[in-house]
Amino acid sequence: MKKVYHLSTCDTCKRIIEELDLPETFIFQDIKTEGITPEQLEQMHALTGSYEALFSKRARLYKERDLKNKDLNEADYKNLILEHYTFLKRPVIIKEDEIFVGNSKKTIATAKESIHG
Repeated sequence: MKKVYHLSTCDTCKRIIEELDLPETFIFQDIKTEGITPEQLEQMHALTGSYEALFSKRARLYKERDLKNKDLNEADYKNLILEHYTFLKRPVIIKEDEIFVGNSKKTIATAKESIHG
């Protein structure tokens, strides 16, 4: 499977998708209009081994709820991601059995190398 979980309203996601020049074989899912299902999250978790790795600590709700001062565990991260799309670190790019999470330069460079060889 080749899939990208993103926010169509996010300028960073738009820039990265454009930069990656993804082939038409990739499926795009705007997580705001089409929420993440528990099955999709399980698939991402299977590839990362951690819900925390998929969790965005930059989300506005993370600050509003003062979550940095709470002792969150894997179940908490999972439930928060399923509760609100902004808790998913974006973009998430899946290429078969590889996953690239977030927008760091290193992550994007690794994704680009994997996709285009």
